[in-house]
Amino acid sequence: MNPRPCPRDRLWLDGMNYSIEILETESPEAVTAIGDALEAFNTSQAGPSPHQPLSILIKHPETNAILGGLTGASSHDWLFIKLLFIPESLRGQNLGTKLMAQAESIARARNLTGIWLDTFEFQARAFYEKQGFSLFATLPDHPKGHNRYFLQKRLDVHE
Repeated sequence: MNPRPCPRDRLWLDGMNYSIEILETESPEAVTAIGDALEAFNTSQAGPSPHQPLSILIKHPETNAILGGLTGASSHDWLFIKLLFIPESLRGQNLGTKLMAQAESIARARNLTGIWLDTFEFQARAFYEKQGFSLFATLPDHPKGHNRYFLQKRLDVHE
């Protein structure tokens, strides 16, 4: 897909002519350029915070295929759980609870402040609350007619 020019595609700032380009596809070059600049700014304000990925996988015992699991990353003293999926055929065996406990153990070993995540209304809010997470924000109508919930679990609070 070709870039679509912005209705106002030229901008004069500080005597320099800048162009604005709209892409409706992901650009690895843009992600790198913007991400690097944002990371430099964040580091200047909050200090360095290495991005440390985490994946806890459920694998098929014979084929080694990934069936589900948990992915996320720690940064700026918090672990963000990006994805958690348990296949329908494996639900009801406490695998979700085990994965969350492993993630929490790793977050504690990394000396993190807490864990945060988001979930849709039709997904697993009650499950996360059973794991000790509490709601800190709601985004209504995402997707339309449903809510998206943001939950956290602080690890620096003595229970």
